[in-house]
Amino acid sequence: MKLSGGVEWALHCCVVLTAATEPVPAARLAQLHDVSPSYLAKQMQALSRADLVKSVQGKTGGYVLTRTAADISVLDVVQAVDGASPAFTCTEIRQRGPFGTPPQDCTKPCPIARTMSAADAAWRASLQAVSIADLVGSVELDSGPDALPAIGGWLNAATGSEG
Repeated sequence: MKLSGGVEWALHCCVVLTAATEPVPAARLAQLHDVSPSYLAKQMQALSRADLVKSVQGKTGGYVLTRTAADISVLDVVQAVDGASPAFTCTEIRQRGPFGTPPQDCTKPCPIARTMSAADAAWRASLQAVSIADLVGSVELDSGPDALPAIGGWLNAATGSEG
């Protein structure tokens, strides 16, 4: 399974947005993660189209989560950025070549398609089972309880608020 780099960026942004008390501009998120502001803005737009974040206009504008962190799954973010298409698409190769199976005899997916479909379903179920809140909890365990509040304060310092 190969995911775009945008998925990683979007997930990190969702996690740190939980610590912000004010909307956070995409440029500030890009600065925090030392990534391209224009590329990060595209990921934030994808999250916005999926209604995972919303853009707040004005002097203190920026992005905020639209739901609680517990109500946003990792799968929601992956699908927002990379789409919901399955990782594997069967092309019915078994019907080709000199020993191809006639289409009328292909009444069910072949073992390869079944295996790949099951793997895709398991992968999606695994990502659906992890929320942004779960990731926040893991960050707190790994980096300490003060890490995200410190990031939130830094993010909000740009808007004149202290978090």
